[in-house]
Amino acid sequence: MISRRRSRPFFLSFLLIVFLFTLAAAREQGKDKPDLNKVPKQVMEALKTKFPKAEVDKWTREKEGDVFVHDFEFRQEGRKLEADIREDGIILNWEGQVAVKDLPGAVLRAIEGKYPKAVIKEVMAVTDVKEGKDLPEGYEVLFQMPDGKRVEVTVAPDGKFLEESGEDK
Repeated sequence: MISRRRSRPFFLSFLLIVFLFTLAAAREQGKDKPDLNKVPKQVMEALKTKFPKAEVDKWTREKEGDVFVHDFEFRQEGRKLEADIREDGIILNWEGQVAVKDLPGAVLRAIEGKYPKAVIKEVMAVTDVKEGKDLPEGYEVLFQMPDGKRVEVTVAPDGKFLEESGEDK
């Protein structure tokens, strides 16, 4: 029979461990939420004007050349999107998730021709923004090869490869 004296320290240790794991999990969840209060007002206004129902998942700020660019990953009405917005509120480009079945035939044929055993994992339509006008650029396609390697390519609507990454993504 186990005495109560021996079981009490075990029980207290068990409760402490459960509490610490719960605290760690809560902190980890908090890390995933971006602090949007640090986003400049005109940048956030540009995002919300273009994508009024944007729910931001991730936000980073990086210097590109002489300007700072804010990179957003977000969802709007269940659709995954990304946008790059300059510090002055100018949207440079944005990407929106597309179903494989909605890819133009030329894009699908180009990928199947060059990577016949690839399994497409994600497709994002890439849109440049010039002087406030959306200009479709192509499709960023992430796929997995039979050996498990993930490859990302950007293909123009006419099927021409614009960019290829042989690295794991």
